[in-house]
Amino acid sequence: MHKKEIYLCSICNVSSGACSEDCAFCTQSVKYDTDIEVYRYKSIDLILKEAHFAKKSGAIGFCLVTAGKGIDKKSLDYICELSFHLNKELPDLNLIACNGIASIEDLKELKKSGIRSYNHNLESSKEYYKKICSTHDWDDRYQTCLNVKEVGLDLCCGGIFGMGESYDDRLSLVESIKSLSPASVAINFFHPNPSLYLEKNITLDEALFWIKYVRENLPRSMVMVAGGREITFKDRVGEIFEMGANSIVIGNYLTTRGELVDRDLKMLKDLGLEVAKNCNE
Repeated sequence: MHKKEIYLCSICNVSSGACSEDCAFCTQSVKYDTDIEVYRYKSIDLILKEAHFAKKSGAIGFCLVTAGKGIDKKSLDYICELSFHLNKELPDLNLIACNGIASIEDLKELKKSGIRSYNHNLESSKEYYKKICSTHDWDDRYQTCLNVKEVGLDLCCGGIFGMGESYDDRLSLVESIKSLSPASVAINFFHPNPSLYLEKNITLDEALFWIKYVRENLPRSMVMVAGGREITFKDRVGEIFEMGANSIVIGNYLTTRGELVDRDLKMLKDLGLEVAKNCNE
């Protein structure tokens, strides 16, 4: 019998903070006085160093994330330049862009540069989103996901559980994600911050339930447990794989620290799980 393969992904926050949007779950918004590192564009040399480390650690996905509502000309050129250099040095690394709301034209340029996937999360149900963001609409997010599929990029789409939403909101979020048939689903769990007014409202057992629910409703999608994994599951993290997760983010997140990579790799080995070598299931 073959061991279950787990797909590893690494996040690179290439542009941090100073976002003018008011998303209540995000520490990168200027609306909230959060103590995070703020920079416009990370150097290419530093990003290449992070990419090499991710690849050496077993990651097959490397996500280039920018802060802000969506793509402008400068950030588009920047991501395309990064894609060129990364593909030249690490052609086997699956490059993922996560740059907010994007038009079909923007996405075509990213695809042309060598980006293979685009991550854009719905974050919550359509109904609940009005309560946590007033500067753009949930429909803009959904349309971006449709645009991703239109241009032929692989779509990674998910949301955040435990930021005050109801059970029905969670059902609605999963149904919306399901309607998009994404290649992968990013399941995040809210990470509280003293400067954010939201309070976490999900237990460990509830979190496991929703991973299982997503797996049952999207059987052909990769199910990735991402932000909030460490604080939500603690020493029971191995149970996420029993519920159907087959991917995790390794290393740090956008503004919060993740588990040490060596510890994650040891955890997988101890559970009898293998690290996937490529994205082909």
